[in-house]
Amino acid sequence: MLPAADDPHTRTALAAHQVGALRWFGAGVIAVVLGVLLGVAAVALAGSGRRVPGLGVVVLVLVLVGLVGVVAGVGALLRTHRWQRALIATPWRIGRLRIAGPAVIAFEPEGFDELDPFQEPVRLRLLSTGVWRTRAVQGLDGAEVRAAPVGGDQWVLTADGLPTLYGARTTRR
Repeated sequence: MLPAADDPHTRTALAAHQVGALRWFGAGVIAVVLGVLLGVAAVALAGSGRRVPGLGVVVLVLVLVGLVGVVAGVGALLRTHRWQRALIATPWRIGRLRIAGPAVIAFEPEGFDELDPFQEPVRLRLLSTGVWRTRAVQGLDGAEVRAAPVGGDQWVLTADGLPTLYGARTTRR
């Protein structure tokens, strides 16, 4: 079997995930820079005796939100890199996706027999809490998907027509 990273859809999905991470990172950096520049301007205004009400709060919010964006972007970039490394050595497993809750899913690999008491589906919880990502995965209930373990208790999954990869962590009942 070919590694998942050799699939053109996988390369495109990884690139899309990386672009999203770069957007978060870039927006965070821009917000921090704007906050710092606005802070410098506020200090200059205060030094000349003029005060602008609420400017300090705006500076604080810009810097804090920017830092959150930077952390989210770096985390997503690291996740993309880890997934990329793992998918070089791991083939996709084809199977059915079953929805068990808002962010809880079960992956039934090809050949899974639900009547066999010794077979268990892979129970997963989505890593993302984004509503649009959760709804996109929920729309795959009963659909054929591709999934691959990417280290520890983490998996990624995708399906034809999905523009990106979705991360999940194994769970117990």
